[in-house]
Amino acid sequence: MTVTGVPAKVVLSLMGVLALIGVVAFARDVTRGRTDPPTAQPARPVPGGPVFERVANPARTIARDARGSIIATFTDGARTVVLTGESRTFAEPRTTAATVTTTAWVRLAPHEWQAGAERADWFGAWFTAARSSEPDALEVGMQYVDGAPAESDKAGVRFRGDAQFGPEVPGEGRAEESDFYDYLGVPWKFSDKTRRPDHAHFGAVDCSGFVRLVYGYRLGYPLRADNAPGPGLPRRAFALAGHGVELVPNRQATATEYTALQPGDLLFFDTEGAQDQLDHTGIYLGTDSDGHHRFLSSRAMANGPTLGDLGGTSLLDDGGRYSRQWRAARRL
Repeated sequence: MTVTGVPAKVVLSLMGVLALIGVVAFARDVTRGRTDPPTAQPARPVPGGPVFERVANPARTIARDARGSIIATFTDGARTVVLTGESRTFAEPRTTAATVTTTAWVRLAPHEWQAGAERADWFGAWFTAARSSEPDALEVGMQYVDGAPAESDKAGVRFRGDAQFGPEVPGEGRAEESDFYDYLGVPWKFSDKTRRPDHAHFGAVDCSGFVRLVYGYRLGYPLRADNAPGPGLPRRAFALAGHGVELVPNRQATATEYTALQPGDLLFFDTEGAQDQLDHTGIYLGTDSDGHHRFLSSRAMANGPTLGDLGGTSLLDDGGRYSRQWRAARRL
């Protein structure tokens, strides 16, 4: 796993909400810009600060700096926020020659976004913290790919490092059912029950377990122990596909709505041809060095999280296996 580039810096001014901070260093991650649909409402300036503008499809607020450049995107009903910073590059040399260079930083806001939330009491303090040195969703995801270095907390629990997909079952390949607490090797108390790790799955996460590891355990999105409706990220891919803001609906056919996506969005696939159930999920990274739309997911043939091309290219638009099997997308 390789991450190159200088620390990201974001300059965001908010009169009465944010003081002029100047240039602030992010950690090891960034985001990518995107083309916005026609403006749904007139831009609303804040004296001395960014211009907040409402746009549609999906309904969201974008913030522009004095030069008109987009510096943040907030989607109605979603907690993930994309901030714009300096460029960095993600790579996984053993599994692909392609890299992803991005200026997108995907943060998790404390509340789902609503129109006008830039004036809410929580916004200023959160936005200041969002420019701290904590890793974002993309950087966190890359902390589990092939060759990623391990790191343990003060209690000796390894919380990051090269992850496997699951234990190998003779004649069947690698087993699923590896959740984030299996990777950690510690019991986890959910709101409704306590789950205990299977030591045969230690250090492993399947596709939905990986999403829960990144957004739930690491970034703090609430988690469920099962797939029942309710608050929090459910356990399996088909249940995750009903959570968050719908960007690309499942029409039970190959999806091609690439412009609907921004880094950090969840992608859903039908890899088994069941038609009525989505069985694989991953995290959209953006456009790679070859101009393709690339994602990050945990897969059996790659034996863990990967943005590479082992066991199928990690692409949405090359006609390969996952490209043909892509069905839907959501924004948390």
